Amino acid sequence: MGNLGIIFKRELVSYFATPLAYVFIVIFLISNGIFTFDLGGFYARGQADLLPFFSFHPWLYLFMVPAIAMTLWADERKTGTIELLLTLPVTLGDAILGKFLAAWALTGLALLLTFPIWITVNYLGDPDNGVIFAAYLGSWFMAGGFLAIGACMSASTKNSVIAFILTVSICFLFVIMGSPILLDAFPDWVPQGIVDAFSAMGFLTHFDSIAKGVLDIRDILFFGVFIAAWLGASAIVIEIRKAN
Repeated sequence: MGNLGIIFKRELVSYFATPLAYVFIVIFLISNGIFTFDLGGFYARGQADLLPFFSFHPWLYLFMVPAIAMTLWADERKTGTIELLLTLPVTLGDAILGKFLAAWALTGLALLLTFPIWITVNYLGDPDNGVIFAAYLGSWFMAGGFLAIGACMSASTKNSVIAFILTVSICFLFVIMGSPILLDAFPDWVPQGIVDAFSAMGFLTHFDSIAKGVLDIRDILFFGVFIAAWLGASAIVIEIRKAN
């Protein structure tokens, strides 16, 4: 097992060594059930799809994912173990990627455990499972975007609460950038190119496209580049703070 695998395993095991992972998963599953069947009006709609399920994910991730991400580096700084970690024979890239992948795997596990909802919709009707699979994939990539922002914010402070607030604020900005309500609020004199560029940076623009079953490489590439950029920013922040 390489250094990346060691860091990944260490971080993933640490989540389940405390109640954090279990609390996160339980709250995530309960929240999805409430949003889908109660607030989303699943039965009242009379349609066999998971549109209510996925439509709430950006807003659910807005608070739940930062709760996981806020401890990625802030606790290491607070306890002083970051110095020990960075003196080990592992590269900074391995440490950043290993921590991120462990948190991403945890969110992926929580998402996977919602499969009873998928089974339910198949029992009640005949949904397009290809569309549902694409939406799951898009949801997971979107969660990765939230986590990448959270990793950078966690690396910038010793206080996990501050990291949480910063992550929620920035993630909220990227969510509403693709919101139709915000885009419609632009004055008519604003060039359409600017509006389109603004929309292209929003999570909802790309997630909604994938959730409709359209696996456009541009949407996948957006999340991939977005995650890489914020993880790169995390490396820069850690290097700067290590030098000070």
